Amino acid sequence: MPRPRADPISRRDFVRSAVAIGGAAAFSACLGRESPDLPTGPDDLASLPERQHAWNAALATDDHGNDVAARHQAVLLFDYAGDGTPTDADREQVERALRSLERAYPRDHEGLLFTVGYSPAYFDRYDEPLPDSVDLPAPEALAPFEDPEPDTADVVVHLASDYGSVVLGAEEALRGEVETLNGVDVAASVAGVLARVDRRTGFVGDGLPADHQDVQGVPDSEPVDEDAPLYMGFKSGFSKNQAPEDSVTIEDGPFAGGTTQHVSQLHLNLDQWYEQDDRYHRVATMFCPAHAEEGLVEGAGDNLGNTAQMEERGCPAHTERDARESGVVGHSQKSARARAADGNPLILRRDFDSADDDRAQLHFVALQESIADFVETREAMNGTDLGGAVGQRQNNGILQYMQVVRRGNYLVPPRSLRALPTPQPA
Repeated sequence: MPRPRADPISRRDFVRSAVAIGGAAAFSACLGRESPDLPTGPDDLASLPERQHAWNAALATDDHGNDVAARHQAVLLFDYAGDGTPTDADREQVERALRSLERAYPRDHEGLLFTVGYSPAYFDRYDEPLPDSVDLPAPEALAPFEDPEPDTADVVVHLASDYGSVVLGAEEALRGEVETLNGVDVAASVAGVLARVDRRTGFVGDGLPADHQDVQGVPDSEPVDEDAPLYMGFKSGFSKNQAPEDSVTIEDGPFAGGTTQHVSQLHLNLDQWYEQDDRYHRVATMFCPAHAEEGLVEGAGDNLGNTAQMEERGCPAHTERDARESGVVGHSQKSARARAADGNPLILRRDFDSADDDRAQLHFVALQESIADFVETREAMNGTDLGGAVGQRQNNGILQYMQVVRRGNYLVPPRSLRALPTPQPA
């Protein structure tokens, strides 16, 4: 399916701003600007994948076969509004609300992709524990230099679409603010069952960061290139540097077919990145010193194809040597040291940038079979094992350019258990 036509800057700016503001008025205005001519969802909802997180087949791909993230995204956090544990009536209402979204939009990047996850705090209301096949600890700091606020909301909903009006429409339908969506009657909302705690919006894709760089954390010189899909100027999500969906899926137990999700909110501080560091240093710290020395990265890095070329250049094996001899190590270089037994990465990234609150931010969304897989990847990225050859944060990948302000862990059940599950479903 083709991606939407490239918009004029004013239109892109309007749509991003509408998604960030939210509400029925923003939805109506955004819908009028985009006017997407979309089919409705399938007549038979049983045809949809049981894995909520099975998005890859529904995404567009670039010329190298990389999955291309949907351009507009939102993370919505809710608490259960009732007392005690959810009732069967609550579950039925939530399920009807989610099915309304599925009937309204096709399940693809131009339509709507979404997941629903549940935090440790949600499951704490039950007497019985989660099964041993689910690793879902409470969120905590994952580096000695961070002090994030833990997200303890019960429910997280991740929405994604190439059309901002679709993301807004889905949110308004969940809240009970619209009666129809894409010409389809909305059968139910989550109002009265779930109470919204927070909303985080954002974007990813060529031109969007450049259009929204007049924010705190980005220099006034407007350094973000028009071809950059993210604020730091480089692309991510190379297919060979992403975990396959199969490998992040829980294999056993009642939640088989589900996954775990980590969602963190990071503030970006890019003044030094763009005003003091030269491109050589940016490439070395984002990728690997070898990439800078050999001039491997052109522009945002599209020329690299479907891999960041970590293994091809021996970057993971040379991390300690580069720290000693070059005094710098790369972010991708360090992260590539965390691998499964089959050689694949441990996590599947679905993160996006944000200009919420007029601040450059990154919402890091990662899927993995076990939260322990995310922790292992983060520990590799921290580089605390490099013996002081680089700083705790300085010249140690991109750590010095970001601050983790919130962390949350969630279980994303299979679709059949997505509506207020118990920890031990039959």
